[in-house]
Amino acid sequence: MTQVRLSYAYGTSSQPLLGMTIGEKFDQACAQYADQDAVVSVHQNVRLSYKELQAQVNALACSLLKLGFKKGDRLAIWSPNCVEWTITQFAAFKAGIILVNLNTAYKSNELEYVLNKVSCKGLVIASQFKTTNYQELLTKIAPELQEAEDKILNALRLPHLKHVIKIDEAVHTGIHRFQDLLGQPTAKQLDHLEGVASELQFDETINIQFTSGTTGNPKGTMLTHNNILNNGYFVGEAIHLTPQDRVCISVPLFHCFGMVMGNLACITHGSTMVYPSAVFNPLDTLKAIQQEKCTAAYGVPTMFIATLEHEQFNDFDLSSLRTGIMAGSPCPREIMQRVMERMHMTEITICYGMTETAPVSAQSSTTDTVEQRVGTVGRVHPHLEIKIVDEAGKVVPRGKLGELCVRGYSVMLGYWEDSEKTQEVIDNARWMHTGDIAEMDDDGFVKIKGRIKDVVIRGGENLFPKEIEDFLYTHPDVSDVQVIGLPDARYGEELCACIILHEHHETTEESIRRYCAEHISHNKVPRYVRFFTEFPMTASGKAQKFRLQEFMRKELNLMEDIA
Repeated sequence: MTQVRLSYAYGTSSQPLLGMTIGEKFDQACAQYADQDAVVSVHQNVRLSYKELQAQVNALACSLLKLGFKKGDRLAIWSPNCVEWTITQFAAFKAGIILVNLNTAYKSNELEYVLNKVSCKGLVIASQFKTTNYQELLTKIAPELQEAEDKILNALRLPHLKHVIKIDEAVHTGIHRFQDLLGQPTAKQLDHLEGVASELQFDETINIQFTSGTTGNPKGTMLTHNNILNNGYFVGEAIHLTPQDRVCISVPLFHCFGMVMGNLACITHGSTMVYPSAVFNPLDTLKAIQQEKCTAAYGVPTMFIATLEHEQFNDFDLSSLRTGIMAGSPCPREIMQRVMERMHMTEITICYGMTETAPVSAQSSTTDTVEQRVGTVGRVHPHLEIKIVDEAGKVVPRGKLGELCVRGYSVMLGYWEDSEKTQEVIDNARWMHTGDIAEMDDDGFVKIKGRIKDVVIRGGENLFPKEIEDFLYTHPDVSDVQVIGLPDARYGEELCACIILHEHHETTEESIRRYCAEHISHNKVPRYVRFFTEFPMTASGKAQKFRLQEFMRKELNLMEDIA
């Protein structure tokens, strides 16, 4: 009798887990690579060596301690990419202050919710970016900021927030200027910082990142030194980072992609962090890669598409590139091919993960085939276990669909002050249930088929919106697509394709349906097709399917719940 191979895999490695705090690893890197470039912020025209970065990190950490911050206090940062973001990150980590990453797209009601949810004592804000005036938005919920005279805030709606630090030249009676906190610390202050740092444990929470909140309020994911330091390290190992590498980080630092896979992968390998612009801009990215001779570039597929399609693309020499990471959403084969050929990134890899797993659980290798890189999310990461289970929680045979679960050092401690929500996703055996439908092949490669909650059950048959979305992306007129389920009296649910067309492209609903009917089975052809100019989005840029469903139910008069 042939034994059935189960969908379970664990990541082996000759490299052990680091077993230290981020501050310890940071200081180690600064000693080892003192005179090498640590960070280059091209748009700010700032270049710091590891030694210079360490001096500014220590200065800010000492200033925070002097302001009364203690181990475990929360310090939020609300700013696009800049060198001050990175200084704040490592200063907080060294002083044992929990860094709270805020999405730059937050409006004042979201800001109020998250600052109060985790009782932030301090907030670092940018000055202004594009149409967002951070101080103005903050003043809406803390008008007391205008009257504050001693730089200690007492705000009715933000009772825990005491210190606001602004990355700005302007002097304000109630706000600290970031640059004023970078003065040379005394020997006594440095000794105090060292004493605080020596007491920290690597299993303690050091970072809180908020999930997108596609339904309800965002949840605060508690991540430890051990979670994010090791994850950054092994992501860097997978793309073979060395002290000679220079990583172009166009993704936001407030996400794990920028802060962990970017900054922490760099400092654990002595590589250089390069920020082309405050937020992604394809031309700035091209300029930075050429100017800084970047060897790696990070982005989501849409960023790579925008870069490849930029009218000045051919004016730049990108031959220094060798590797990088594409993550965040599935990568179309044609894009991967173009990135490898036209951007010289033959060793680019795909990553899969979620904030709750710090973030990466699976990654392709630099030697995997193009098919393996676009058709799968690679294999399990070192020191982690993954399994795919059915609805009863039993591990399914390889090749069968089920829910992907992850266990190991990278799994979050839980959601901040929300044990109920934590227990919904982390079971008694410490498996994180991702909510993603996946399949594992005989070689351990994992394919993500979609989200469990997105599955449409039509006439008793499970249909996966992601599969239909991936197919619709092959239509020449389709720029973006979301497939949702809508109630139906006969089948229980029917498919609806919500489509954004490429600029200046036109097509009809019937034409889309005909295209589907010619290429995919009839039960996967959407009954409804509607065109949009934009989708409702979360603050982190994910389409909100439930809002599309609400809209389409009204539009098609399907408001009654159908049993």
